[in-house]
Amino acid sequence: MRALILTTDTLHHSYFVRELVSQVPKLQVILETTGVRPSFEVAHPYEPIRDQYERDLWFKGSEPSVSDFAETLTCTNVNDSEAVAAAQQFMPDLTVAFGIRKAGPALIRAAGPRVVNLHGGDPEFYRGLDSHLWAIYHNDFRNVVTTLHVLNEALDDGALIGIRPVALTRDMQLHQLRHRNTESALNLTRVALEELQRTGHIASRSQRQMGRYYSFMPAVLKEVCVKRFEKYCATLA
Repeated sequence: MRALILTTDTLHHSYFVRELVSQVPKLQVILETTGVRPSFEVAHPYEPIRDQYERDLWFKGSEPSVSDFAETLTCTNVNDSEAVAAAQQFMPDLTVAFGIRKAGPALIRAAGPRVVNLHGGDPEFYRGLDSHLWAIYHNDFRNVVTTLHVLNEALDDGALIGIRPVALTRDMQLHQLRHRNTESALNLTRVALEELQRTGHIASRSQRQMGRYYSFMPAVLKEVCVKRFEKYCATLA
């Protein structure tokens, strides 16, 4: 089994790759170093708290790179010709996109017969960016889920492979959400890999509707999410 991961160099992606290596020894990563930037302020104080929480939880306070755990090619844009060529040369059985910009048709074609995407949210309701935050903003906690779907040329439009609720618990805070989402992402990916190894394919179903597209959440609205998330989690049993 050969797996290719398309991702960026963040704490939760480092953890994701580290955990998958034990299941997929022939694992390669294409690491994108730039992304789309918003024209307005999006940074919020909960985010450095989140990063420190993940450092302590997963890495005993250190901050490793994805390349510490797997063979890695670094590129500016995951659609660059060198990334496309590397994906084609590796010939993966499964390619998993996790937190990259929109993949172009050349990359999708090069990335093998099965290319999937991890999306933080349900794309039948929330497509695009910051989907968990937008669900929280709308007090729509049933859609704080993690989805694995087929990656195609339309954004977050591919057939659904699996949807898992993100585990929310009493008195949980927003800085812990990315950790729980990453665990759900790992679970979905492991199940898909096991199914592929066992049966030679991964079952999926078409989406029933196309969710609304959301862009970056402004910092001022993230403050609303912090309060609504804590208020909701305070009510959990």
